Amino acid sequence: MLKSLFVPLLLLCACGLAQDTPMFRGNPQHTGVYSAPGAPQFHQVKWKFKTNGFVFSSPAAVSGVLYFGSTDHNLYAIDLETGKQKWKFETGSRVTGSPAVESGVVYFGSFDGNFYAVDAATGQQRWKFQTGGERRFAGKHLHGMQPAGEAHPDAWDFYLSSPVVNAGVVYFGSGDNNVYALNTSDGSVKWKFTTGNVVHASPTLAHGVLYVGSWDSYFYALDAANGKVKWRFKTGEDPANNNQVGIQSSAAVVDGVVYFGCRDSQFYALDAKTGAKKWSYDNKGTWIIASPVVRDGKVYFSSSEPGYVFAFDAATGKQLYRVDDKRWIMFSSPAIAGNTMYVGSFDGTLRAIDVDSGNIAWRFQTDAGKQNVPGLSNPDGATNYNLLFFGDFSDDMVFAVQTVLMKTGAILTSPVVVKDTVYFGSSDGNLYAVN
Repeated sequence: MLKSLFVPLLLLCACGLAQDTPMFRGNPQHTGVYSAPGAPQFHQVKWKFKTNGFVFSSPAAVSGVLYFGSTDHNLYAIDLETGKQKWKFETGSRVTGSPAVESGVVYFGSFDGNFYAVDAATGQQRWKFQTGGERRFAGKHLHGMQPAGEAHPDAWDFYLSSPVVNAGVVYFGSGDNNVYALNTSDGSVKWKFTTGNVVHASPTLAHGVLYVGSWDSYFYALDAANGKVKWRFKTGEDPANNNQVGIQSSAAVVDGVVYFGCRDSQFYALDAKTGAKKWSYDNKGTWIIASPVVRDGKVYFSSSEPGYVFAFDAATGKQLYRVDDKRWIMFSSPAIAGNTMYVGSFDGTLRAIDVDSGNIAWRFQTDAGKQNVPGLSNPDGATNYNLLFFGDFSDDMVFAVQTVLMKTGAILTSPVVVKDTVYFGSSDGNLYAVN
C-alpha cells in the first residue's frame, strides 16, 4: 500500500507546477540538474519566441514565467506555457548573461556596464548599479592573429557573468575585473574583490564560500560574507597567443569538490576547502568553456572543439564515455533531467543524450542550422574550418564569428528543463520550447 502511494507522490513532485529554476544552472551550486521528467522522446516545438538579436542568455523559470536576455538590449519576461510576452526591459547594450530571480526581483547585468534589479511582475526598475564598465577579454596576438603588437577583444567572449543570490546579497563578476557583492535591498556595495582581468564566469555559492574564475588565469574561493580570499588556484598561461588562458566556465560544487573547465584545455576537480587538485583531464589543446553537470557520483561536460560530451567518475577522474556526434563547436553547458542530458552546439542542434549509455536519444535543429550548416560542413558533417575562418587578421575572425557562424542558429545557452519541456535560446533570435 505504501509503495503504491509513493510512486504517485514521486510523479507529482516531478510533474507538478512548482519547478522553479531561479538562476543559472538551476541553483547556487550550479549543478545543472533539474527535478523534472524532461523529454526523453521528441514530439514537437511547443512554441518559439522571437527577439531582434542573438539569445545567449539561459532562461530563469519562476512561477510560470521565463526571464532571459537578448543582444537586442532587452530582458524579456514571457509566459512559460504559451510563449507570450508579459513585459520587456530595455538596457543600453547586450544582455548575454543569465538572470537570477529572488523574492519577486530579477537581477542581471548588461554590456552597458550596469547591473539591474527589476520587478519580476511588472518589469519596473527597482535600482541599478554602475560598475567600472564592461569589456571583453583582450590580448596581443590573440589566437595567433595579426597584427601581433595590437591588443584585440576576444570574439569568443560572448557571455556576461550570471548572478547568484542568497540571504539578501547578489554576487556577480564584471569586465572591470571585479567580483561584486551587492545588497539586494538597494544595490549598495557589501564588498568587492579585484582580480587581475575580466570576470565573466558566473560565481558559485556553497557553504558560505563563493567560487569563481577569472581571465587572469586564477580560480578563487572567497568568503561570501566579506570577500576575503580563502585560497586561489593557478591554471595555465599562454603569453605568446593569449589563446590557452582564462576561465569562462562556471564551477559546480558538489560533495566538497569544485569542478570547472578552462581555456588552458584542462578540466579541474579541486578540494573545495583547500583548493588542492584532486584530478584533472587534459583536453589536448581544446578549450572547455561549458559548465559541468554533477549527479550521482558522475560529472559531465562538453568541450569546445571537437564538440565532445564527456562522462567522468567524479571521485577518480576516470573517463566513463565520450559522445562524438560530429558536433560543431560547443559552448552550451549540458543539463540533466530524469535520465536525459540536453546540450546545444554551434550547428544549431540540441541533442538529447541517454545519461547511462551516452547514446543520442534525439536531435532538434533550428531552421537556420538546417539551411546554413550543410554549406559549412565536410561530407561527414564535421565543421569545415577552411570555410568558416579565413585570413590571419583579427578582423577576419570577428567577421567569421559574428557574421558567418551566427547564421547557423547556434545554441550557446544552457538548456533549462521544466516539467516535460526543454527551453533554450539560439543565435537565430528565438527562445525555443520543445518537448
